[in-house]
Amino acid sequence: MIKIDQNKLPRHIAIIMDGNGRWAKQHTMGRIRGHKKGAQAVRTTVTACREIGIQVLTLFAFSSENWGRPDEEVNALMSLLEDYLDKETPTLQKQQIRLNSIGDIDRLYPLVKKKLLDVVKLTEQNDKMVLNLALSYGSRDEIVLAIRKMISDSQKGKLDIEDINQDLVGHYLYTDGMPDPDLLIRTSGEYRISNFMLWQLAYTELYFTDVLWPDFKKDDLLNAIAEYQLRERRFGLTSDQISGK
Repeated sequence: MIKIDQNKLPRHIAIIMDGNGRWAKQHTMGRIRGHKKGAQAVRTTVTACREIGIQVLTLFAFSSENWGRPDEEVNALMSLLEDYLDKETPTLQKQQIRLNSIGDIDRLYPLVKKKLLDVVKLTEQNDKMVLNLALSYGSRDEIVLAIRKMISDSQKGKLDIEDINQDLVGHYLYTDGMPDPDLLIRTSGEYRISNFMLWQLAYTELYFTDVLWPDFKKDDLLNAIAEYQLRERRFGLTSDQISGK
């Protein structure tokens, strides 16, 4: 049994869910079947994080670059998202999980966007965990949008350029009000961040696993957390400073 320290849990876990296509290829199935299997891993991971006591879970579900995939695959991914919202809303309510989205959701299909916003509204009072779905998300786009908003506010007299600092920039990002990720997990053996939460990951612990996303189980999550708990997070300080020696 994998043991973790409940007193040293990461507050915020972010996951790049990678490997659906390779899983499908290994099982001689079409890519869409891989995405469907990956949706099951989402359910498993959300439930496990809620049971463990994670405060915020962010899942990289659909990137801004994914719009360039074949129409058939994009259509299937939008359908899967809609299906997930339909099926999982009762569970989100029961487990008191608040759904939130980050990304340019105006690009989502209209019916999918409406359903997403409906569930966000329905769960907004839930306070046991936040589930962030990164949809039509790209970190560089997020940062550019934040810069545009700051410039606009400055021109309107709402913001003095001298007041701009790291904390202020954070307020203009999608994740305003949330802690930065303590732990990033990427599945499928890839060692990239892939334009995901570039600002927020400045001091995040990175964990890479060869497990393909559809095969990701609770034990894989626990392994990542156990590894995280073995690391010393110094945030630019020395070990002696951290220990108080």
